[in-house]
Amino acid sequence: MYAIVNIAGQQFKVAKDQYLFVHRLQGDEGASIEFDNVLLAEDAGKFTVGAPTIEGAKVSATILSHLKGDKVVVFKKKRRKGYKKKNGHRQQFTKIQITGISL
Repeated sequence: MYAIVNIAGQQFKVAKDQYLFVHRLQGDEGASIEFDNVLLAEDAGKFTVGAPTIEGAKVSATILSHLKGDKVVVFKKKRRKGYKKKNGHRQQFTKIQITGISL
């Protein structure tokens, strides 16, 4: 059984006991959360497609930790002008574990 769910503006294919890194979510570590934006679900070969979401379907998860991603260096330069600008960015992520899918 799996589902395609919208989490924080991104679509993920999730299954039970799967770990995911999603954009930072509100909530403490160890808290359980539910997502009700289920777009598609598959159960034993039977597909259910929402229009746009499936009514009453939920995906439950547990927040494991909040962390930062790898550093991305942003470097801008204009040749022969003496212009250089260096910036860095680290994206905030939340690690979650999918605990169940209910239709």
